Amino acid sequence: MAKLEKSTKFKGVEGPLVTIVMDGVGIAPENEGNAVYLASTPTLDMLFEKYPHTTLKAHGTAVGLPSDDDMGNSEVGHNALGAGQVFAQGAKLVSNSIESGKIFASETWKSLVSGCVGGALHFIGLFSDGNVHSHIDHLKAMLVKAKEDGVKKVRVHILLDGRDVGETSALDYVLPFESFIADLRDADFDICIASGGGRMQVTMDRYEANWGMVELGWKTHVLGEGRQFASAEEAINAYRAELKVIDQDLPPFVIAKDGKPVGTVEDGDSVVFYNFRGDRAIEISKAFEGGADFAEFDRVRVPKVFYAGMLEYDGDLHIPSHFLVNPPEISNTMSEYLVNTGINQFALSETQKYGHVTYFWNGNRSGKFSEELETYMEVPSDVVPFEQRPWMKCAEITDALIEAIRSGKYKYIRCNFPNGDMVGHTGSMAATKISMEALDLQLARILPVIDEVKGAAIITADHGNADEMYETDKKTKLPKVGKAKTSHTLNPVPMIIYDNFGSENYSIKADGKFGLSNVAATTVNMLGYEAPAMWDESAIEAK
Repeated sequence: MAKLEKSTKFKGVEGPLVTIVMDGVGIAPENEGNAVYLASTPTLDMLFEKYPHTTLKAHGTAVGLPSDDDMGNSEVGHNALGAGQVFAQGAKLVSNSIESGKIFASETWKSLVSGCVGGALHFIGLFSDGNVHSHIDHLKAMLVKAKEDGVKKVRVHILLDGRDVGETSALDYVLPFESFIADLRDADFDICIASGGGRMQVTMDRYEANWGMVELGWKTHVLGEGRQFASAEEAINAYRAELKVIDQDLPPFVIAKDGKPVGTVEDGDSVVFYNFRGDRAIEISKAFEGGADFAEFDRVRVPKVFYAGMLEYDGDLHIPSHFLVNPPEISNTMSEYLVNTGINQFALSETQKYGHVTYFWNGNRSGKFSEELETYMEVPSDVVPFEQRPWMKCAEITDALIEAIRSGKYKYIRCNFPNGDMVGHTGSMAATKISMEALDLQLARILPVIDEVKGAAIITADHGNADEMYETDKKTKLPKVGKAKTSHTLNPVPMIIYDNFGSENYSIKADGKFGLSNVAATTVNMLGYEAPAMWDESAIEAK
C-alpha cells in the first residue's frame, strides 16, 4: 500500500488545503472577446496582483490528447489534476486502435457485425471533429470497415455539436458526410442518416441531471418518433429559420420516406455509441442495456440488440457491457495516496461537474478509495438554460465549502465551480460576464474563511472557455465581435497559491513549464509530503 512520505523540506499547511477549480477560466489576451477580463472581478484581480501564480498548459499533449491542436476538456483536465501524470486519452486511444486495426480485430466489433445479419448496424454519437467527445473520422473509418465486412444496412444518428466546434457549423459536417456515404452506397450497402438533434437537447445528458434529454433521444433514434424531414440538411435549415437557435440547441428530427422513419432500431440490430468520452455516454448506455427494472423513463419498446460503446464509460460499474477500445488505465492517483496516508478529503460541486471532482479526479473510478476518509457532496444543478441563471449554484457550493472548511474534519478539500465553462458554452457574452462576477463574489467569501483556520488554497482551472467568447480572425488574431465561440480554448489556465501563513517557506519555480498534471505534486508538497516518483514535478520549491 503506497503512502506519502513526510517531507523534510516542506513544513505543510496548518489548516486545510483547498483546491478551487474555476471551470473554463483560461488566460487570454485582454480584449473585447475575453469575458474573464471584461467582468468585474476584484477578488481575482487582487489574487493576481498580490499572490504567487503561474500558468498551466491545459490542452493537447499536456493532458494526453493526440496533438497540441486539440483543446482540453473537463474530463482529461480533471484526470490530470487528480492523477499527477499524463495518460493517453480517449481520442488518441481510438485513433491508435483504428490505425493498427486492433479495434476491428476485437470480439466486440465481430459481434456487432455478425449480430446485425438481416438487420441494421446503427451508429449514434456526436457529429463533429471537435475531438472532445468524438471525432467524425472515427465514424467514417467504421463505416468503411462495416461495408468491407459485409454489413448490408447502416443507419447513422447524428448529435449536432456547435459547442466543441463552431456554433452554426453543422452543415459543414453534414454536407460532406452525405457525399461520403453516397460514395459508399451501392446495391449491397444501404446507408443513410436516420435521425438527429442538438447535443444539448437529446441523448447526451450527464450525471443524471436531465433524464428527459435521454428519453427524447430514445424516442428519436430508437422509436423514430418526432418531426419528420426528408434529410438532415432540410431539418437543420428549417429549425434555424424557425427558431434562430445554434446547433447544440436544435430540436430532434427524424428522417422519413413516404411518411415512415428510415432508421428505427429493431430486434436483431446492432448499435454503436461512438463517443469516446464517458460522461455524456453513460445514460444512453444504461437505457439500451437496462433490464425490466430500468425506471428512469418509459422506453415503450426495448429492442433486442447488441450494444457497444466506443470505450467502457464506467470502469467500476462496467458500463457498457461491450466496448471497442480499452479505456486509459489511470493508476497511482492523488486521492489513493492521500487515503493510504490517512488524510481526510472532501470533494464538492454541483451536478454538472460533480463527476469531475470525483469520478474523473480519481482516475475514472466510480467508488471511493475509503468510505471513512472521503466525503463527496453534490449540489443539485438547476435544469434550465445556463444563460438564464449564469450564477448557477456557486453560492450554494460556497455555503457547503465554507461549512467543510470550518468543520475541521478535512485536511484536503477540492471543489469545482462550473460557471465559466457551462455558461461560456452558451455563447452569451453578457451571461458569461455575470457568471464570472458571481464566481468572484464567492471567492471573496471563501478566502477569509481559509485564513480563519490558517489554511491555504490552490486556485486553478481545467481548461479555457470564458476567456474567448468570440471566434478569432485568423489574419488579425483579434476577436470577431458578434460571432460567438462556444467551444473550449487552447489557452493556458492560472494556478494561484493563496497562503498567508507558510508561503515564506517556498516559491513557485522560475521559468517552469507546467501543466495540470503538476498540480498533484504541488498539492502534497503544500500538505508537507514528498510527491511519488511517478508524478510530474511540483511547481513549487522550498526556500
